[in-house]
Amino acid sequence: MLSRTADHLFWMARYTERAENTARMLDVRIQTALMPQSTVAAEQGWRALLGISELEEDFDAKYSTLTQKDVIDFMVRDPDNPSSIGSCLSAARENARAVRGTLTTEVWETQNTTWLDLQQHFKTDLVEQSPGKFFEWVKYRSHLSRGVTLGTMLQDEAVNFIRLGTFLERADNTARILDVKFLAAQNGDAAEQGTQADFYYWGALLRSVSAFEVYRKVYRDVITPARVAELLMLKANMPRSLVACMAAVVANLKDVRNDLSQDTERFAGKLHAELQFSRIDDILEQGLHAYLTKFLACIEELGVRISEDFLVPGESQSAD
Repeated sequence: MLSRTADHLFWMARYTERAENTARMLDVRIQTALMPQSTVAAEQGWRALLGISELEEDFDAKYSTLTQKDVIDFMVRDPDNPSSIGSCLSAARENARAVRGTLTTEVWETQNTTWLDLQQHFKTDLVEQSPGKFFEWVKYRSHLSRGVTLGTMLQDEAVNFIRLGTFLERADNTARILDVKFLAAQNGDAAEQGTQADFYYWGALLRSVSAFEVYRKVYRDVITPARVAELLMLKANMPRSLVACMAAVVANLKDVRNDLSQDTERFAGKLHAELQFSRIDDILEQGLHAYLTKFLACIEELGVRISEDFLVPGESQSAD
């Protein structure tokens, strides 16, 4: 496959997944904001979200004060923010258009319709009046895109690069969502562990990653931060867990390997093995934030390695 084609497929998938995960992060933050909390704690929660998304500096350059409305607008609509939902879905559509001949008609129409419908949503007050409904729509369109891709495309290298982009981005964003919640808890955004309020905070996080029912099936007990972290990091049969994402990255790298990719495969395999054989108690003891920060740095490096081995390094799109 031409590296330029692989590059567009990879980034089409990454941007689609990023839009979904931005919606997930905003959704859990809005649900958390509904709980009783001080003004300072609320602002810290929104700042934590901007910080872990590496957008705090850009936001402060544009807004003199921080409000929930401005953060949502910045992360949903703002065309100057390359990680906003609008920017991501636009970039996904442009990448799909560039390789339209490689995609099935159904995949292209799904991407194009998502972008067209988004323009209609932005003309209404859906985001302001029913943000939860809008975020559910974003998640649904992402699910639809993945389903149509797997259901209509030949299972060849094109799908491998789409899957690589999807799971690399998902690993990055699952780590960010988890880190946002733990940072918020440390900053006093949640009630003391074990209280009724804390149950709703962690329940909101689980629902934001479609894991509430899964948690109940796996643990059948009260929701605790340690078990939430274990589920979203180390459970191989949890679709959005870090270890599951890395397993998929390793498998798809194997299918597209070339003469340059041996070191990249080894790097990804090592990252997967570390998660596969880790215990949550050991991770929490060394510090979850430190662990996730290191993991995110590794994901960024892995993305660079994949670009150098398979894509168009000089023109490949930024992960930021």
